[in-house]
Amino acid sequence: MINKCNLFVLAWLLCAASVISLSGCSGQADTTTSTQSPAITLNISAAVSLTDALKEINGIYNQGKPNLTLTPNFASSGTLQTQIENGAPADVFISAAATQMDNLQKKELILNGTRRNLLNNRVVLIVPIDSHLGLTSLNDLTTEKVKKVAIGDPKSVPAGTYAHQAFDALGITAQITPKEVLGSDARQVLTYVESGNVDAGIVYSTDAMTSQKVKIVASAPDDVNAKIVYPIATVKASKNPDAAKAYINFLFSDQAKAVFVKYGFTMASK
Repeated sequence: MINKCNLFVLAWLLCAASVISLSGCSGQADTTTSTQSPAITLNISAAVSLTDALKEINGIYNQGKPNLTLTPNFASSGTLQTQIENGAPADVFISAAATQMDNLQKKELILNGTRRNLLNNRVVLIVPIDSHLGLTSLNDLTTEKVKKVAIGDPKSVPAGTYAHQAFDALGITAQITPKEVLGSDARQVLTYVESGNVDAGIVYSTDAMTSQKVKIVASAPDDVNAKIVYPIATVKASKNPDAAKAYINFLFSDQAKAVFVKYGFTMASK
C-alpha cells in the first residue's frame, strides 16, 4: 500500500518531469527560431526612368519573402554613380546608360562577372498636351516659335546626353543650346513640359507614357536610340551578393519582362 509520503514523492517527480519536458520543448523552439532565414535589406540604385516599372516588379518579387526588404533609390544615373563612389549603401545598380556603369567598373566598384544588359529605351520629343506650336520633328526646335527646350543635364543624366547626341546628328546643337533648360533627371524634364514652363522637352518614351499631360511628337534618330541600353550589376561593396544575384536574375524572368514591356521598355538583346 502506498502511503501519503510516497504519494507526495511521486507527485513531485511527475511535476519535475513535466517542467523538464516543457523546458526541452522551449529550447527546441528557440533553436528553430535561430535557424530561420536572416533579415536582408537590398538597396537598389536605379535610374529614375525605372521608377514605375521597378516598384511593381519589386512588389511581385517580395511576395512570400517576409525576411527581404527592397529599398529602391531612384535618381539620375550620374547621381547614383557618385553616391556609390562615395560609399552610399547599394547592392544593385541599374544605369540608364553604359557610361556610368563603365566608370564604376573602371574603379573596380562593380562585382566581376555580374554586369548584364537589361533593357533598351528610346528618347522622344514631347510637348504639352495643349500645345499649338505644331512641332513634328527635332529640327522644329530651331524655329523662333520655340523659346525653351528642357533636357536632362548631359553631365549626369543619360537622357540629356542622348538628346545632345540627337542634336549633334542633326547638326542643330548650336541653335538649341541657348534655349535649353536643364533638369536633374528625366522625370524633372517631364514635369517642366507638363507644367507648360517650357515649349518642349526630350525624355524617354517610357517617361512620356506615364503622363496624360504631354504628347509625343517626334523621336530621336534611330542610330541614337539604338545606343540606349540599361546595364545592371551587383555593387562590389554589397553585403548580400547572393541575394543581389537572385534579384537580378528575377529581373530577366518572364514575370518581370511582362511588367517592363507594359511600361514601354524592351528587353536588351544581350
